[in-house]
Amino acid sequence: MDYKHSSHSTFDLKYHVVFCTKYRYRILTGEIAVRTREIIRETCVTNYVDIVSGNITPDHLHMLISMPPSIALSKLIQYIKGKSSRKLFQEFEQLKKRYWGQHLWARGYFAVTVGNVNSTDVQKYIEEQGVHHKHNNFNISEF
Repeated sequence: MDYKHSSHSTFDLKYHVVFCTKYRYRILTGEIAVRTREIIRETCVTNYVDIVSGNITPDHLHMLISMPPSIALSKLIQYIKGKSSRKLFQEFEQLKKRYWGQHLWARGYFAVTVGNVNSTDVQKYIEEQGVHHKHNNFNISEF
């Protein structure tokens, strides 16, 4: 096991986290996507969070993160969304035209804990998001 340690605890807390751009606008491309990744990495390093895997698509992002128990997941998401939104609006004027209310991210997020048994499956899923979204199938299954 690859457990992490702090002064008074041993842990292995992993989360699969997903959040979207407001209105699902497809703005996370090119320089904006690269800068978003840099800001998220900086924020995670500051909060002692490891990004195990991540994928940015034009309208949402997936991350598999490993974090200490000393920080609440909701606080981390608040830091990531707040810092990235503020910095991206400062650096990319075109975003101000698209988002007149200064809110880059949609409200809320998806998060699920990941155990050692399926963390590789989640990592593979995240890494294959680009392939997954290229297939724009709209199937109906009859049960």
